[in-house]
Amino acid sequence: MQTKYPILLVHGIIFKESKIFKSFGKIGEKLKEQGYCVYISKQDGFGTIKNNAEQLKTQIEEILQKEDTDKINLIAHSKGGLDCKYLIKELQMQDSVASLTTLCTPHKGSPVASGIMKFPKFLLKFVAFWVNLWYRIFGDKHPDSYTVCQELQQHDDEEPFPYADKIYCQSFSTSMKKANDDFVMGIPLIFSRYFEKSETDGLVPVNSTVFGNYRGSCLPDPVSHSQIVDFMVSKKKKEKIYSFYYAICQELAEMNF
Repeated sequence: MQTKYPILLVHGIIFKESKIFKSFGKIGEKLKEQGYCVYISKQDGFGTIKNNAEQLKTQIEEILQKEDTDKINLIAHSKGGLDCKYLIKELQMQDSVASLTTLCTPHKGSPVASGIMKFPKFLLKFVAFWVNLWYRIFGDKHPDSYTVCQELQQHDDEEPFPYADKIYCQSFSTSMKKANDDFVMGIPLIFSRYFEKSETDGLVPVNSTVFGNYRGSCLPDPVSHSQIVDFMVSKKKKEKIYSFYYAICQELAEMNF
């Protein structure tokens, strides 16, 4: 059963779609094999929320024209969810989005980002310079890692989403039990728990991922922030992750999205 509208998988921070690296691993390919019309976002890996939302708007308008339709389904990971919310709220795209699904999105920020911003400013600016340089080489048009880290700090003043009555919004989280659940997220997990003693996926606390219709954890098994987008995942867990995405798309199709 196909969705009524095409699907755009929107990546988060650090991850960036390229010929060499796939920001959603084989997830897009697997969904296409199931008959879904799927695209992968192409916004900057270290662009600000505003910058990336503008890039997303351009890509979405191209997709809508190509597919001859008026709406799209957004499935966004991590900061990609914040990019999408800005896209809808500030760039007048509320009539072009049928649904927004966020996965591990820091709607109330991340303790890791808050912890990083406590380091001396000169050191952060120095590191940001080199991060930005490398991401320009990788294809970013306007990388700004320092501002991105500022944007991802924890906060409690999240504004209500004004288009919940027009756009179906849902959210999911993941969590890790121990560092060896994923060696990539093992160190961030230690820092995350140091700054905040709460359930987390290694970067984002579960309580920060709540948005719209919060559906709980993507899987009953431990899954890290990066594993949910098919990065460095065991074969056994891969199939469960693919099944999770199949289920999301099937539900959207059944809801006539």
